[in-house]
Amino acid sequence: MRLGLGLGYWSAGPPAGAAEQIATAERLGFDCIWTAEAYGSDALTPLAWWGSATDSIGLGTSICQLSARTPAAMAMAAMSLDHLSGGRFRLGLGASGPQVVEGWYGMPYPKPLARTREYVEIIRKILARDEPVAYDGKHYQLPHPGGTGLGKPLKSTVHPLRSDIPIYLGAEGPKNVALTAEIADGWLPLFFAPKDNQFYLDALTEGFGRPGAQRSLDDFDVAAVVPVVIDDDVEAAADAIRPMLALYAGGMGAREANFHLDVFSRMGYEGACAKIQDLYLAGDKRAAIAAVPTDMVEAVALVGPQDKIADDLAAWRESVVTTLVISGPPALLTSVAELAAG
Repeated sequence: MRLGLGLGYWSAGPPAGAAEQIATAERLGFDCIWTAEAYGSDALTPLAWWGSATDSIGLGTSICQLSARTPAAMAMAAMSLDHLSGGRFRLGLGASGPQVVEGWYGMPYPKPLARTREYVEIIRKILARDEPVAYDGKHYQLPHPGGTGLGKPLKSTVHPLRSDIPIYLGAEGPKNVALTAEIADGWLPLFFAPKDNQFYLDALTEGFGRPGAQRSLDDFDVAAVVPVVIDDDVEAAADAIRPMLALYAGGMGAREANFHLDVFSRMGYEGACAKIQDLYLAGDKRAAIAAVPTDMVEAVALVGPQDKIADDLAAWRESVVTTLVISGPPALLTSVAELAAG
């Protein structure tokens, strides 16, 4: 099982210690570092800046939001970063949610699966560089059908270093996961529970079996974000994770459209999630955090003493996950690398 370093998106400003974490991850042989974006820092600029100090580790986005850039702009950035890094770039994409897409980007959110399919198709056409790119989709058209009428199909002036830059998709629901297996090279699950492995294996298998799918489980990367807290006190370790789960299950998205809450509900925590969401949206964040059950934390995170985490890793090794994406200071990265090697 490979390890990745998750750098996430910034809060009020650049995270302290990121350069040291990246240097440690590369020294330990981590597979990739991953940056993210929401509605503050972007995913590409930090990746280029920090990546310039690395030599061998992969550089990925987890995720770039579809609505932040046109498919052509995203392909341009991917080609540029892949050249600058010597072929180490991985393009992670995701639809985000309606609050961010419509509230921040001012773009429509409906039909995220169909938009994702078209977006990826256009990027692959640009990377192939076989001919000037024309595309007539329901959500994207090249050239633009209105305007001056002077637009014409164009071919990238840049010759891609790789025409097959790996594309990953962030997906949570079964339809999204199946689409990911069909059209992408990897999957970036945010909240994965090994106990639900069969559910996700079924969705992936459906996608791999669709006409035109190029991958199989044998050559498909599942890079799952896994929070890790090593502490002899399991409850104290879980307390470090509860605020994040409360935020995602209770405060992310609208009450009517919180896809993260749906993930935890499918795990069997529907009642807990309803309580967490009610408390969070009512402004009582402290009570919402306290309402996150310990076993809900343990379902998606590795918490507790080192020997417990070593035992818990067995379920992850037996799942479809191929890469654990962890976050933390150099000492934690080193400890997890030792545990994973064992």
